[in-house]
Amino acid sequence: MSDRTFRIGPIRPPSEANSLLIQVTNGCTWNKCKFCQLYRHTKFKAYSADSIRADIDNIAYWAERVRKYERKGVSAFAWDIEGINTELSNMTDADEQQCMYTVANWLVGGGENVFLQDGNSTALSSGRLTDVLVYLRQVFPQIKRITSYGRAENLSRSTAEDFAELKSAGLDRIHSGFETGSDAVLKRINKGVTQEQQIRAGKAIKAGGIELSIYFMPGVGGKDLSADNAEGTAEVINAVNPDFVRVRTAAIKPETELYQDWQDGLFELCSDDDKVREIRRVIELADEDLLTYLVSDHMINLLQSVEGYIAPGGCGAAGDQDTAGDREHMLGLIDRYLDMPEADRRVFQLLRRTLRAYDLGDMERLGAAEREALRAEVMKENDLGWNVRMNGYICRYV
Repeated sequence: MSDRTFRIGPIRPPSEANSLLIQVTNGCTWNKCKFCQLYRHTKFKAYSADSIRADIDNIAYWAERVRKYERKGVSAFAWDIEGINTELSNMTDADEQQCMYTVANWLVGGGENVFLQDGNSTALSSGRLTDVLVYLRQVFPQIKRITSYGRAENLSRSTAEDFAELKSAGLDRIHSGFETGSDAVLKRINKGVTQEQQIRAGKAIKAGGIELSIYFMPGVGGKDLSADNAEGTAEVINAVNPDFVRVRTAAIKPETELYQDWQDGLFELCSDDDKVREIRRVIELADEDLLTYLVSDHMINLLQSVEGYIAPGGCGAAGDQDTAGDREHMLGLIDRYLDMPEADRRVFQLLRRTLRAYDLGDMERLGAAEREALRAEVMKENDLGWNVRMNGYICRYV
């Protein structure tokens, strides 16, 4: 790498698609979850504050290069995209090219949000992370939001005062892969955390003034723990009142321990219908006063239109928007799907997994002959074969 490059990690949430990515740690501190292989061959490393500041300086260098193509005073199409692309295509250093592209993509998209990578960025000492946040906002004062991943077990060791300090320094939101709130499921997937730790972490983050976005994995507990998965997760949500619950439907990926458990007969796959029922149960159990927004922002989810505030009544986060209809709308969409004949549910699953449908309306626009042909195709396999096929497809993250 040249002196002008900066580190970029492998993942970020879909909601951070237009954010600047800055890698402050490498890998995961736990790295033992049975459903994940992302960091298996990566040793965790927390970078020094000096090293991260050097990366920020290099980002500033590329930002100045990119800003030469900004069209001042133009209300629309304010960037010379052709000029940026020409300079990128003429670059001979692939790493520098990637860095300039990343910064250009960020600035053209508004240049407002930053995501700190990798899997547990809050594992940095609070003092080191505070230094990085302050310096980042000094160099780029236009930043409106800084977000990070954080592991619940690690977060549970910090106090509300610790999080208030990070908020004051510039950290606005923490994403945390809770996956489930059930202790039985947490143990099964070797998450290395308890429900009590999740609740402690969530309450401290919220008390410190930082937004909290947690992840829920329908189906990750298997068929026998499906109810536990939903009900334990609802208990955590009701106790913490996170700002967001993001649905990440469980995919049992080859080369993971959970896949091996399935091969050994220790784990029974949930069907898509089971997973949808889990989401329904979480919504159904939501307390009246929650301000939590359920998000389905990944293609791995079957019903991406199921999104909204989950409280049965009350107001949205702004306090001035009646969102009671969100819950009924989401439950209505789920019930509309579950009330379909099995053949039609399977047809929709197939269309979603092959990117031919986004919501139920897309399926309903099929011609009669095509629908009948698909019905005949999808009912050829027994339940186990079908569930394996659907789980196998959604292992391919998009």
